[in-house]
Amino acid sequence: KTDNFVPLICFVYYPPAFLGCFRDVFVDSRLLLPVIAPEGSRIQANITVGCSDKDKCDDSPCQNRGRCVSQGWRGYLCECHRPYEGNNCAEEYITARFGNKDLESYAVFSLDDDPGDTVIISMFIRTRQSSGLLLIMTNSTSQYLRLWLEAGMIKVQVNNFETLVGRAVINDGHFHLVTLKLEGVVATLFQSAQSQGSMPIRLIQVHPGDMVYVGGLPDSRASASFGGYFKGCIQDLRINNKRLQFYQISTPVESYNLEQLISVAEGCSSDNACAVNPCLNGGVCYSMWDDFICNCPPNTAGRRCEEVKWCELSPCPAAATCQPLSQGFECKYPDNRFQSCIMPYRSNGKIKRSLTSVSLSFRSRRLAATLLHAHKDSNYLTVSLLNSHVVMDLQVGGDKDNVSIQSQTQFSDGKWHTVKLSLETQASTSSWIMIVDGGKEAISVSKTAVGDLEFLSKEVDIFLGGLSLDAGVDLSGCLGPVEIGGLLLPFHPDTELNLPRPQEEQFLRINSNAPLLYGCWGASVCTPNPCRNEGVCEDLFDLHQCTCSSEWTGHLCQDSTDPCISGPCLYGNCVSLPGGYKCVCEQGYSGEQCEVEVDMCEKSNCSHGATCLKGFQTYSCLCPQNMTGQYCELPQLPVSTCTGTRWNYSCFNGGNCAEAEDACYCLPGFTGQWYDMHNDSSFAHN
Repeated sequence: KTDNFVPLICFVYYPPAFLGCFRDVFVDSRLLLPVIAPEGSRIQANITVGCSDKDKCDDSPCQNRGRCVSQGWRGYLCECHRPYEGNNCAEEYITARFGNKDLESYAVFSLDDDPGDTVIISMFIRTRQSSGLLLIMTNSTSQYLRLWLEAGMIKVQVNNFETLVGRAVINDGHFHLVTLKLEGVVATLFQSAQSQGSMPIRLIQVHPGDMVYVGGLPDSRASASFGGYFKGCIQDLRINNKRLQFYQISTPVESYNLEQLISVAEGCSSDNACAVNPCLNGGVCYSMWDDFICNCPPNTAGRRCEEVKWCELSPCPAAATCQPLSQGFECKYPDNRFQSCIMPYRSNGKIKRSLTSVSLSFRSRRLAATLLHAHKDSNYLTVSLLNSHVVMDLQVGGDKDNVSIQSQTQFSDGKWHTVKLSLETQASTSSWIMIVDGGKEAISVSKTAVGDLEFLSKEVDIFLGGLSLDAGVDLSGCLGPVEIGGLLLPFHPDTELNLPRPQEEQFLRINSNAPLLYGCWGASVCTPNPCRNEGVCEDLFDLHQCTCSSEWTGHLCQDSTDPCISGPCLYGNCVSLPGGYKCVCEQGYSGEQCEVEVDMCEKSNCSHGATCLKGFQTYSCLCPQNMTGQYCELPQLPVSTCTGTRWNYSCFNGGNCAEAEDACYCLPGFTGQWYDMHNDSSFAHN
């Protein structure tokens, strides 16, 4: 050995081992093959008796669904599905875990070649996060390719300008194969061979020395621009057919150089999501990959058992219906009758929401009544009936101008009506809007806008049915559920509940000793029955209606449908007509009901100053001394005075005394013992 000695390393090349069959191999007439070697002998290895030409693919040597391709006599090749590799597809690319235990993790690779004009980036991704940085390719001057998660979908940006967003959500905790193909001036995104869209791009230039950042950037603020560091797993990352291995596999494959690996763990382990005990109300937590599931006890629900099914615990009185809320429950009665009490309410002091609405339903026949009223200092709110119209009056913050809204229709008809008042803001203006009966009526809008109803969340008394306890009941009728800002004003006190209401924000009924009647009914307008003649009374809520038989009509069935049944014609016959009757009067009577006696002398024919004497259905004429006849139309003839044996008598109309006792000789045209100058009839005359 000298100082100039240079060691020489020699390599001996051996050809591949023989693959085939031997038969009748003799050396010096001694048979070497085929022979059966003794057990444990080392003179043979991988030698079998026989010479089978069976296809090796028949034995399915390729694992993990790899495809076996025959390569001639006793040869084969396995075409492996990703993420498997190796002669028999038995080796799997090692998965890299990013963001384990919420650490900031990333990997950096350097490129050592030019992949050409077509760049295909592909990888398996598994995550439950909706956002996070996946990959950035950068040169010394700019980031020319970015991939990140946004709303659970892949988002791609090329040359800091062109952007493409995938259509499918991949943050479901399963592995998804994501492929981005940059081919010339077109970029196409695939998920499991399904196209997610494409876009035109400017040609990108990839050069040796460019860097690839996976999972994040060294600068956390720069990573935050893309949803922060990636949390999940990445496997079998490739650019074209060259791998970017976070951890090397034993099978030799062509790969880019790994420069940095910061807090990236081997495998695809899961965070223990149950470590923080996320399940509420006694739920049992079971870990899933980067997630958990809660086995909730009975009467609870929700991802974290945060929703108690309060209504299944029967917290309400029998007459009420339980309505579940996100954080509790309310007991609702369908309606409520106000007769002798006013219900006061007050906030529990924990209301944080904005109170920008009032909703209620009512039923009344009162023309004027107070439905809801609250007042403190200069602030007040009143919802009332005025001349049968619904009116809202509001003043907040001492404003000189108050809001007053009035419905366009009258509603004191005894029917149920709903009122919705809401504060709506558009641009820089706001208005209170009234909708009655779900928009069936015209919408009323305030001319001026004031603030919301925040003052009701303080120590303010709110009254239903009147202005105050001292003022007395103002409403005669019924109220349905009343809500302010979506919070119910319960008709029941908490003492009537089987369980206390757990929700934080509440309106409480105070003075719970006041009597309250549940249900809705009007006055007893049908007891006793006001309808006459066996009419049927119908209760229309504080108003009745009579249903009459066919013989009667009128508001109380007091009028007969046959107008002649009451005998309206005094001196005549009644004839029924549609809508009335007609009297046919007897002779000598007139008038609508034949109640007027006709004056027979009004149109008499008595002449020469004769006096008309009225009779029943006729008349007679009393003639002056010088006239006679039925109508005194004839001159009076001489009268002869005769002396009889028993009395004196007269013979009228030119008659002469006869010799016979009490007799007259009459002129032609006259007869009788003596004569009446009016009608030629004889009279006994004393």
